[in-house]
Amino acid sequence: MNIDTVLSRYKALLFDLNGTMIDDMKYHIVAWSDMLNNVLGAGLSYEEVKAQMYGKNEELLVRVFGPDKFSREEMQQYSMEKERRYQAAFLPELKLLDGLPGLLDQAKASGIRMAIGSAANTFNIDFVLDNLRLRSYFDAIISADDVEISKPDPDTYLKCAAAIGVTTKDCLVFEDAPKGVEAAFNAGMDCVVLTTLHEPHEFSAYPNIIHFMNDYSGLAGKIG
Repeated sequence: MNIDTVLSRYKALLFDLNGTMIDDMKYHIVAWSDMLNNVLGAGLSYEEVKAQMYGKNEELLVRVFGPDKFSREEMQQYSMEKERRYQAAFLPELKLLDGLPGLLDQAKASGIRMAIGSAANTFNIDFVLDNLRLRSYFDAIISADDVEISKPDPDTYLKCAAAIGVTTKDCLVFEDAPKGVEAAFNAGMDCVVLTTLHEPHEFSAYPNIIHFMNDYSGLAGKIG
């Protein structure tokens, strides 16, 4: 299935952001490792931090330290400090994954609705969209601030579909993380997986995946 077939089969493309549109997850892991270990004393390995890389920042802190370690204000403070460190480190490398600009242009020209459904907060989403001048491509943006429970709960993608007026079966999700694919599955949506951080075998539990790829440059002729 080539790009034209994708655009004729689905009425909307829903994108996770980090690790899916930009290859930045290693920077998030380093920033979290610094905060969790050097600031907060968690004593986690790189792989243990990597395993926690899903959902809202506050949810991550609760998973690592329990629900009573920090106040809401403290969690927000640590979250924003982590994001400032991440942005400072990643800004020189900020760019879309190869092939994605062409897909965005073709989808927009074809009248395909597009949305971002991310567990990132608005601060980080604005960092990407404004620096890369991407806002005009997207009909809706759902962030961590817009849902009560983040992925793998389906609410992020259900809100995307509702915001752009497209049924769930007509949406194709692009994701990079198992919990994100699970969220798409729970929402009743097909999914393409970007293997920027995780290997295909880590997604074996999910029947909604139609393709794996490293970036978007090989999309034509390889989906399906």
